[in-house]
Amino acid sequence: MAERKIIHIDADCFYAAVETREDPGLQGKPVAVGGNERQRGVVATCNYEARSWGVHSAMPMAQALKLCPDLIVIHPKMDIYRQVSREIHAILQDYSDIIEPLSLDEAFLDVTASENCHGSATLMAQEIRSRVWQELRLVVSAGVAPNKFLAKIASDWRKPNGLFVITPAEVDEFVLQLPVTKLHGVGRVTAQKLERLGISDCATLRKFEPLQLIKHFGKFGERLWQLAHGRDERPVEANSRRQSVSVEQTFNQDLPDLAACLAQIPMLMESLNKRLARVGEEYRIDRPYVKIKFHDFTQTTLEQAGALVSQERYAMMLSAAYARGNKPVRLLGLGIRLEDLQGQAQQLELPFD
Repeated sequence: MAERKIIHIDADCFYAAVETREDPGLQGKPVAVGGNERQRGVVATCNYEARSWGVHSAMPMAQALKLCPDLIVIHPKMDIYRQVSREIHAILQDYSDIIEPLSLDEAFLDVTASENCHGSATLMAQEIRSRVWQELRLVVSAGVAPNKFLAKIASDWRKPNGLFVITPAEVDEFVLQLPVTKLHGVGRVTAQKLERLGISDCATLRKFEPLQLIKHFGKFGERLWQLAHGRDERPVEANSRRQSVSVEQTFNQDLPDLAACLAQIPMLMESLNKRLARVGEEYRIDRPYVKIKFHDFTQTTLEQAGALVSQERYAMMLSAAYARGNKPVRLLGLGIRLEDLQGQAQQLELPFD
């Protein structure tokens, strides 16, 4: 069996980063996204400028403002964050169909069978990070490892804006140095119990036999033993339903005019058709759409309900979308919205309350 290649992607200070991107005047200032301090609101996330004052996620906003009086508090705009999350997810889908979202700002990818970047998970992670920055002006950190447990730890290892790789040959040495608080599933209570047993790191944890750990921690004791040896057999579970299939291309040199954009359609359609061929029969084509990002990073999308998916149709839509900006283009995308027939069937089967 081939060694698994897992990538964990985690956007840095996601909500705050989106807000700063939307309002460049916030750059370099302490920003927190969350609830009103007068209504017992808490910090959902904050940027590193705010963290330097001791502000952190889940902190009461009133306390955050005491620590950092100049803190700029922004009410969450979930619709925007969800849209940006979908845009990140569209990039990830170019590298694997096996994606497990954990939240709006992080996800696992199983790229074991991916042929991108000559099959190199490290190069894929580098490319994903570069594309998210180039296309969305957001920073993501990435971890690469043979399993989910280690990939998630790796993505946090060099935050912010980091990439850390744990190869199969490095697993044993890496895990030995880990504190037990880094182990998946070890919370405050379990950590205190381990501390009472004199266990603070994985090197010490390994000295215990599985049966000893089971005696103290029940079934989780065996899991602790496995993690202390760097083992995690959990698969990446692609449990989200598709909403679209798309391909995008960022160009090294801006396309100067509409004719240059139209010339890219055959290449983009070839890639799109390959991706569409991998979509299961539980989906039905809904409508095509195009996306253009101009040289100044302004962007526009255009979709047409009931339209046939064809090169001619994409050319018409691209022409109309280009007219909105009429400027050099750095990115082009073609996509298809999908109708989830399986999801509809499941909804119809739900009983009435």
